[in-house]
Amino acid sequence: MIKFPAKDALAKEAQAFLDANPDIEQFAMLYTDLPGAQRGKLLTRGELMGAYQNGRCLPGSVMSMDITGRDVEETGLVWGDGDADRLVWPVAGTLVRTPWARTPQAQYLGSYFELNGEACLAEPRHALQRVVARLAELHLTPVAAVELEFYLLDRESALAGRPHPPTALVGGAEPKHWQAYFMPDIDDFAPFFSDLYAATKLQGVPAEALISEYSPGQMEIGLRHHDDALRACDEAMMFKRAVKSVADRHGLMATFMAKPYAQYSGSGMHLHVSLAGPDGKNAFASDEDANELLRFAIGGMQATMADAMAIFAPNANSYRRFRKSSYAPIAPNWGINNRTVSLRVPATSGAARHVEHRASGADANPYLALACVLAGMHYGIINRIDPGPPVTGNGYEQPPATPMPVNWFAALEKMRGSDFMKSYFGDRFVDIFTTIKEIEADRFFAEPQPLDFDYYLRTV
Repeated sequence: MIKFPAKDALAKEAQAFLDANPDIEQFAMLYTDLPGAQRGKLLTRGELMGAYQNGRCLPGSVMSMDITGRDVEETGLVWGDGDADRLVWPVAGTLVRTPWARTPQAQYLGSYFELNGEACLAEPRHALQRVVARLAELHLTPVAAVELEFYLLDRESALAGRPHPPTALVGGAEPKHWQAYFMPDIDDFAPFFSDLYAATKLQGVPAEALISEYSPGQMEIGLRHHDDALRACDEAMMFKRAVKSVADRHGLMATFMAKPYAQYSGSGMHLHVSLAGPDGKNAFASDEDANELLRFAIGGMQATMADAMAIFAPNANSYRRFRKSSYAPIAPNWGINNRTVSLRVPATSGAARHVEHRASGADANPYLALACVLAGMHYGIINRIDPGPPVTGNGYEQPPATPMPVNWFAALEKMRGSDFMKSYFGDRFVDIFTTIKEIEADRFFAEPQPLDFDYYLRTV
C-alpha cells in the first residue's frame, strides 16, 4: 500500500540541506504530470521546512492537464470536486542545488497524495510503484537504466518553429551531416557538456557515456542502472531539466521531442531492464542468448506493446518517429544484438544480460513507460508467454504477426479497450489518461498547421 513518506526523515533531510547551503534563496518544487511535463511552484527559503513537514497543496486539476497545461474537464478531476487540493510530498533524496539558476536555487521532486494519505490514481510515480509491488510478489526486483536521446538546436530558429542545428560553441562550425559517433561534434559543444556533467554530478544524477547520435545536433547520454525503478525515473526527469537548463545558459535550446526534423532520425528513450532474484543476482543471467525467464519477459512485453503504445508514444509528434530504417522500431519484435527490433537483447552476456526496450520516444513519461515495460514482463512471466524465435537480419523487412498502432488515435483506442492496461493500472487510470490524450488530440487536429497552408491554400 502506498502511504505518505516518513515525515521525520524528510524533515531531517530538509534541515540538513538548509544548514549545509545557507546561500540558497529559492526552491523549485517539481511534479511530473501524466503527459510528462514538469509543473510545480517556486518556494522561498522560509517555506521549505513546512513543505517537508506537512506537504504542499496543489490543485487536483494539475493531474488533469494536457501537454499545453490546459484543463481537461472531462476527467472529472477539475470541477467535479471543486478543483480540490491534494498534497504534494517531497521525494526523499531529490533535494539538490540547481547550479544553472541565476538566483541561488535548489529543487526537489514531489509526488501527489490525497489529503487522507491515499495514493492518487493519476499519479505517475504511484502507477510505477504498483507494478514494482506486483513483481515483488514474485520475489523479483527491477534493475533499470534510462538512456535518452535529444537534439541541440539553434535557439532563435527553434522558437520560430523552423529549427535547425546550432552553431558550435567552439570553432563556429554548424553540424550538417549524418555523422554518428563523430567526436568533433562533441568537441564543438564541449562547454555545454562540461557544465552538464558538472551539474548532474552535483545533483547525484549518474550521467555516463556520451555519443554524438546519427543526426546533426543529436546527442545521447545514458544513466546508470538502478535497483530502484522509481529512482531511475526520478533521475531521468532531473536529467531532462538539467539538459534544457544548461543548454539555455549557453544560448542553445535542447529538445526531447520525438521528431523535431522530418529528414533526420527521431529521439528515443531506451529502457534497459533486467530482474534481480531474491539473492540480488540477475535472474536473466545466462550463457544462452535468453534463458527461460528472459524469454517469458520478452514474450509479455511483445504481447502487450500495442496496448501500451499510447504511453510509449504519447503525442502527435511521437508517431512521426516510426519509419523503416530509422533506428526506431516499427513492430513488437525481438532479437539478439539487433537494432532493427523493439526488444533488443544486447551483446552483453552472463550477469550483464538484459533487454533494451526501444519503443518509447524521448517525449514519453519515464515513470509510465517503465511501468508498462515492467507490467509486460510480469504478464509474460505469470502467463509463461514464449516470444517465438528472435528476428535475425533486417527486422524492418519482416512483417510482424501483431502490428503496433500506426497513429495516435489508434493507440488511444487500443489502450482504452485494453484489459491488460486496466488490470495493471486500473480502469480509472486508463480512463483519465486516455481522456486527457483524446481531448488533446482533438484540440491538436482542430487547429490548422503551417503545413495545411503549404499543401492546400492554393491547390484546392
